[in-house]
Amino acid sequence: MPEPQTRRLPRGRHALAREEVRRIQRARLCRAMAEVMAEKGYVDTSVADVLQRATVSRQSFYELFDSKLDCFMAAFAGAGELLLERLAADVGVARGAAAGGTPADRLALCERAIGAYLRALAAELPYARLFLVEVYAAGPEAIDRRARTQEIIAGALADLVGAEDESVRFACRTIVAATSAMVTPPVAEQDADALLALGPPLIEHVRMLWSAGVLAADE
Repeated sequence: MPEPQTRRLPRGRHALAREEVRRIQRARLCRAMAEVMAEKGYVDTSVADVLQRATVSRQSFYELFDSKLDCFMAAFAGAGELLLERLAADVGVARGAAAGGTPADRLALCERAIGAYLRALAAELPYARLFLVEVYAAGPEAIDRRARTQEIIAGALADLVGAEDESVRFACRTIVAATSAMVTPPVAEQDADALLALGPPLIEHVRMLWSAGVLAADE
């Protein structure tokens, strides 16, 4: 799991357990992978680049990972976990409060989820680029894992709107896929302002779909 600020190990002798040292090194390497790839792309990022950014030895790297791709997949898994964790933290309490609420309550929660998603990406742009852009250079396994995470997000959106009809769930998958396509260019450019600016038009479009009955849950 990536951490917003990965710890540096203390210099010289220290009392940290070996597993704690490995956990810190792993987190530092995953963040370094995301940060370097945000600058150079997956193809042009080398293990040496990651080691230099993380200030971790090559020996320690290969004790933790088999290859650059292995490190990428660990960082990618952490990026997905971080995204879902931020969404849960931002929307979770309100979701519980809106359970069984009115259609207006569910629409408001859906709008809140869109804002939370954009803020989560903007807060962790290197990981967002890894998740949305560099994944395609990393191969089929990474692409498949990204698709599965996107399905989780689409399922969560369907639950928020109270979808029971399969057509509503399909509409939620469409919204998530379209949103993913729209956020990718500003994430690729590491432009948080452009990313957050997508919020109002996205929310307005969801309101239109709701008014047209596309997202109306069966009552």
